[in-house]
Amino acid sequence: MSRKTFAVIQKSLELKRAALAANREELPFLELPRQKVEAVLTELKDLTAQQASLTASKQEISKRIEDLHTEGMRLMTFVDAGVRQHYGTRSEKLVEFGRQPFRSQPRVRRVGADGKPLKPNSPPPPANE
Repeated sequence: MSRKTFAVIQKSLELKRAALAANREELPFLELPRQKVEAVLTELKDLTAQQASLTASKQEISKRIEDLHTEGMRLMTFVDAGVRQHYGTRSEKLVEFGRQPFRSQPRVRRVGADGKPLKPNSPPPPANE
């Protein structure tokens, strides 16, 4: 069984409605189905118009959401800069605003077996066995 598109079904219903209306006297027993076809077509057209309106509305809302998203990102950047300027980049108060304070890596000094610091690019001391 082949699937028909909405447009094909609607066109077919309109054709049948016109044929039923033209042959009303010859087909009185199909008066009730003709009225149902009229009702279905009327509601179908109304819903199609409503769908088009909602699609346009959805597009407008999507554009507005995008604009607000962009504005929100700009405001976040501005507020972050202001908070960092006020409290400083190392302040733990930044955590309250969802920002990570600058925490430098602790400086680890490598110490040799004699307890004296090693030079930065020297090889590690040999392991005693």
